[in-house]
Parts: sequence; C-alpha cells; structure tokens
Amino acid sequence: MTSQFDAGLYRWVTGLAHRAPVPLDDAVRCFSDYGLGIFAVMMLVVWWRARSADDARMAAALCVPLVVVAVFLVNDGVKSVFAEQRPCRTLHTVTVETCPPLGDYAFPSNHSAIAAAAAVALLLAARRVGLYAVPVALLMGASRVWVGVHYPHDVLAALALGVVVGWPLALASRRGAPVVARLRDTRARALLTV
Repeated sequence: MTSQFDAGLYRWVTGLAHRAPVPLDDAVRCFSDYGLGIFAVMMLVVWWRARSADDARMAAALCVPLVVVAVFLVNDGVKSVFAEQRPCRTLHTVTVETCPPLGDYAFPSNHSAIAAAAAVALLLAARRVGLYAVPVALLMGASRVWVGVHYPHDVLAALALGVVVGWPLALASRRGAPVVARLRDTRARALLTV
C-alpha cells in the first residue's frame, strides 16, 4: 500500500531538512533515534516522586511503561494490517535518515505512538511531568517526518492511536492501588516507599 495524499507535504518537509544546516539535521536525527529515552527518564522521575504519595499515584506511575507497551503492541498490529511502505522508499527523496529496509512499514509510526502513550500516561500519573512530556511527544512525531521515514499521516494517526488507546489504560491504572498497598508490606517496600 502506498499513500500520496500528503506526499507534497512530506516532500516539502524533507526538502526543508535537506536545505537545513547539517548540525540541525544531526540534532533532529539524534532526537528522532534516541529521544524516546527522555520518556524513560520522565518515568523514573514520576516513580521516584510517587514513592512518597498514595497507592493510587504509585499504581499510575508503575503502569506508565505497561501502557506504553500495550500501545506499541496495538500500533504494531495496525502497522502489519496496512503494510504501507516508507515514503523514502516510494517517493525516492533525499532524506536525513537512512531509509529503513523494505518490509519495515510506516503506517502508523511506532515512535509517535509510543511517545503519545508515554505522554498521556505521564500526564495522568503526574501532571507537572506530563506537561513536559506532551510537547516532547509532538516533537518526536515531527522529527520522524523531518528525517524522512514517515508521511505526516503516519505520525498523526500514531499520535491519535497513542492517546485513544493509552488514555483509558492510564485511567484504569489507578485501580491497581490495592496491589500497591499489598506490595508495600513485602520486600518490594523499598521500591515503593521513601
């Protein structure tokens, strides 16, 4: 399956990237490849702060990675159904990032779905940290188009999927408070309490 409805926007963005200074492209490439690590750091911060909070907040903090994994699995399933080739394969444009091989499908973007799920789960677990996570997720999506590995619709669909699937899972995570309360009376107490 190939897409052409936002190919013009894709070409415009990759053309802009091609004309951009090399240090900017290098920074965007680095963020696009490794920026998901920022969410891991945010997850650790939320967990650390939740150690002095109530059981519901700790349950929400502990479930953030689980929400992200669940969204990734759903997104990967959707990706295998649509089997859309990368735009750098079908449009043959010059890109910042090396084009992934055939069979590494584009729609929807895994990076963007993971970023959106992390941002939503972090927002519900710790609002202040989540408010930083949201723009990082949007930048992650934009970076995937900039480096040339996704159409804009790949990113938008993935961001929407990350929110639609991640939000109810993150809301439900607070129901794990009784489990956290029981774990606080075990050897895991050091991980759950100040």
